[in-house]
Amino acid sequence: MKVLLINAHHNYPGWSEGTLNASAFDIAKRFFENRGDEVLETVIDRGYDPQAEEAKHLAADLVILQTPVNWFSAPWTWKKYVDEVFNVGLHSGSLLSGDGRTRKDPSIPYGSGGKMHGRAFMISSTWNAPAEAFDNADNPVFCGRSLADAFADITAVYRFCGYTILPEFAILDIFKNPTIEADLQHYAAHLAAHATQW
Repeated sequence: MKVLLINAHHNYPGWSEGTLNASAFDIAKRFFENRGDEVLETVIDRGYDPQAEEAKHLAADLVILQTPVNWFSAPWTWKKYVDEVFNVGLHSGSLLSGDGRTRKDPSIPYGSGGKMHGRAFMISSTWNAPAEAFDNADNPVFCGRSLADAFADITAVYRFCGYTILPEFAILDIFKNPTIEADLQHYAAHLAAHATQW
């Protein structure tokens, strides 16, 4: 199996150095390498070539986005990456053929033009939000939404291209969590349960 690991951490000096994000990225890398899988890597802040990233997506059976959550989404550099890489894949017709619809047959569903069927996408994230903020109708921010709901905009990009979306992994309450190292170690078990078969 080939796995593409994308590190979306964006460095804001003096605010977030990304060590926890890097640790999770390293756990995933070791997990797949120990299984004998080929691991492709992208660290967005180090720069990238959109055509090379398109090729990595075409080669990978599984794509994992490792991201901190900044203001309820991945950093802005992730959106720039998506715009550049997926536009290359749209223009070349490699990742998708438009949105699937045609003028001749308007009954074809929007979002059915993806060419990446049989491949999977997963998000691994770090949040300041505590677990009790999700699935809680009384929470003033999430209003009963789940962690998966919070990632709907990100997963939609991959779903649009035909990927299967795997259950997300999250380390929560990162500034106040006393068991953060133990939580981080659960990542390998999550990968074993969800990212090796789908």
